[in-house]
Amino acid sequence: MADEGFKRKLTAILSADVEGYSRLMGDDEEATVRTLTAYREVLTTLIKQHNGKVIDSPGDNLLAEFVSVVDAVQCAVAVQKEINARNTELPENRRMQFRIGINLGDVIQEEDRIYGDGVNIAARLEALADPGGICISKTAFDQIETKLPLGYEFLGEQTVKNISKPVGAYRVLMEPRVTVAAVSEEKKAWPVRRKALLAGGIVVVVLAIAAVIWNFYLRPTTPVVEPASLERMAFPLPEKPSIAVLPFDNLSGDPEQDYLADGFTENIITALSKIPEIFVIARKSTFTYKGKPVKIRQVSEELGVRYVLEGSVQKADDRLRITAQLIDALEGHHLWAERYDRELRDLFALQDEITMKILTALEVKLTRGEMAREYETENLEAWGYLVRAFSLWERITKEDNAKARELVEQALKLDPDYTSALVMLGRTHTIAARMGWSESPAESVKQALELAQKAVALRETESSGHRLLAVVYNHQRQHDMAIAEGERAIALGPNDGEAHGLLAYTLLYAGRFEDAIVHIEKAMRLHPHYPVWHLMVLADCYFMAGRYDESIAANKQLLERARRGEFRIYIGHLGLAVNYMLLGREEEARFHAAEALRANPSYSLETLQSRNLYKDPAHAERWLDPLRKAGIPEKQ
Repeated sequence: MADEGFKRKLTAILSADVEGYSRLMGDDEEATVRTLTAYREVLTTLIKQHNGKVIDSPGDNLLAEFVSVVDAVQCAVAVQKEINARNTELPENRRMQFRIGINLGDVIQEEDRIYGDGVNIAARLEALADPGGICISKTAFDQIETKLPLGYEFLGEQTVKNISKPVGAYRVLMEPRVTVAAVSEEKKAWPVRRKALLAGGIVVVVLAIAAVIWNFYLRPTTPVVEPASLERMAFPLPEKPSIAVLPFDNLSGDPEQDYLADGFTENIITALSKIPEIFVIARKSTFTYKGKPVKIRQVSEELGVRYVLEGSVQKADDRLRITAQLIDALEGHHLWAERYDRELRDLFALQDEITMKILTALEVKLTRGEMAREYETENLEAWGYLVRAFSLWERITKEDNAKARELVEQALKLDPDYTSALVMLGRTHTIAARMGWSESPAESVKQALELAQKAVALRETESSGHRLLAVVYNHQRQHDMAIAEGERAIALGPNDGEAHGLLAYTLLYAGRFEDAIVHIEKAMRLHPHYPVWHLMVLADCYFMAGRYDESIAANKQLLERARRGEFRIYIGHLGLAVNYMLLGREEEARFHAAEALRANPSYSLETLQSRNLYKDPAHAERWLDPLRKAGIPEKQ
């Protein structure tokens, strides 16, 4: 039956991404962004020249479609040759290589977007491609086999993630045609002799027995995983077992069901984060891989972990099918893989079951009853509202914050004692007060305090309520109480990257700058793809500690991310202005002060003083005097 409201079509899909993008960003964000911007222009130009159209280009990924497979493959070859030529001008450690996958498949078109297995297969083929290489599906190969003067290597039938049937894959050799792999040799005539027949019969029997033994006893039950390399780890491996939980894929075919897979993933991360004996990567870092065709080796090396959990969620009416597999990335094999068919009401119990299987596989001994917990809510509808609210709140805009508040209020109507919903509602109030979105900031902070106190009263052993209390107390300049609540939150959730970040924020304003640096660096390790405010805290801590060169480096990273739209650009300029002024580089300081005022013409020292949360007035003055000399006015 045709999908109502959707248009289907057959199209050639090209999917490309950058190999080792996180490593490049970790080494030098500014250089990586410049190179990616230039190379993306190369891809876009060549796609247009080959009659294609760019559909989407999030982060280091690019998705394009072509009417002709010939055009798509010719474009991919041109891209790789042009990128290869440009790479010769860069140092070897700064060279950027793309992997490209191409598929001919049926897709669903909705406005300017395309969806479906046709797109997913292209993305999976991209993950199979070598750096600087191209991998195409058999459906694409059949269209170009005799039309382009290229060589191809058949890679066999590949079992790829979330695609039910194996996909025939070919590597494009990008040179004049040499051969097509996996073509059977011509059968040679041979004389029919009795002894030869007998020998042949024996061989057939032996091979048949060997095949049975292989299939039933020796054949691996799970795909082989390319092992990660300790030498290529972006961070040293922690001494304790370390794990990243990738976003579970939504296989329902309905984007509206994404929240179910996202919430399931987040709950497992939250449960694992409470266990001090393991190291767990924060949700926001693992969710940067959502919808991307990444290899386990890549995830392990970029995040600095040994174990990776991945899976999928599929909902049909009131039934769930969930798959999960835990992989030892260093050894390159699966520790376990399971498929669960359950009723929707069993969702929370299943989350705990999978969490316990992970801990068992990692040989983590639970001696303090960490998993003995009550569910915060038994209401799946309330849980769904909260998951959607969290996704909106993370965007940090006035409109999305208001929408998040509406959703979480719906959750609390269904379950008034849902502690995570109480905390989320409090967070919408604190951010509104801090960002100037509230008509009465004092009233917003008061409401957040009441919500935090209620959440802690309901579940004193849950870290999120203590985190919110720390934020509120810090806002009220009750620094000692804020620090106590922040430390309590970390004691309850030792892998809680946000708790470490918020404690660093509190310690900064309390004047404990070196202690703040320890916690913000811990937050950034738990969250390798950390939010931009972590950089702001780190830069400010370095400045207040007198480590001006390090503060300048952090402010430059902050400014680069602000230029990409992740933050307010004037803050990075102010940070550079104050550091340069104290180093005696007055011309540079005045330049950045002028840039800050150009980005935010209403900014003044009065604005800075109004947002001052420092316990010691002298600490606030350390900002005011250098900025005054750099040209920031007292009032506007």
